[in-house]
Amino acid sequence: MVERPFIEDARLASIRTAYDTVAVDYAELLRDELTVKPWDRGMLATFAELVSADGPGPVADLGCGPGRITAHLHDLGLDAFGIDLSPGMIDVARAAHPAFRFDVGTMTDLAIPDASLAGAVAWYSIIHSPPEQLPVVFAEFERVLAPGGRLLLAFQVGDEHRHMDAGYGHSISLDAWRLSPDAVALLLEDAGLQVDARLVRQPDSWEKVPQAFLVARKPADEPVASAY
Repeated sequence: MVERPFIEDARLASIRTAYDTVAVDYAELLRDELTVKPWDRGMLATFAELVSADGPGPVADLGCGPGRITAHLHDLGLDAFGIDLSPGMIDVARAAHPAFRFDVGTMTDLAIPDASLAGAVAWYSIIHSPPEQLPVVFAEFERVLAPGGRLLLAFQVGDEHRHMDAGYGHSISLDAWRLSPDAVALLLEDAGLQVDARLVRQPDSWEKVPQAFLVARKPADEPVASAY
């Protein structure tokens, strides 16, 4: 993939700076997180099984961070690659997983051809988009998915905006939103994506709120009716 420039506003710049700052420590702290989260692994495995059953094709890990989910998707048999706004995160991902592809980019302007992905994962990466911008994000997801392509979202449940001044041992400035699964499902449907399943699990001991996982699908092209 050829990286292309994108228009960056102050919000995107703040997200990029925050994740550039914490990239190394973030990767180390969360490196083995999936090993103690069976529900999360189950949703990723279900997504991978569905995508594989539909046939081969690339899968984008959108907001991939240090690449741990990208690598896990590879372990599940998918042809996955990662995209992240933070060059610092991409550097960490490339160093940790040199066999895989990682690119800098933004979810609102993906350098991916129309209808080219068998699947896409946004694992806690939509949380930094204000709710009013999610229709733009989901429209871009719909654009890049092939007919029948699958989408997996993960996010924290709630209805509030949070501003963080510190994280992963660093001073940062970062905004995040907890989201309603019902509201997210409606926005996905408005973008032309059919929600097939959802899971809301209770927080683990170190989490503050329930966690949501939604699996959606871009409807396949309708077959032409036979005249006979």
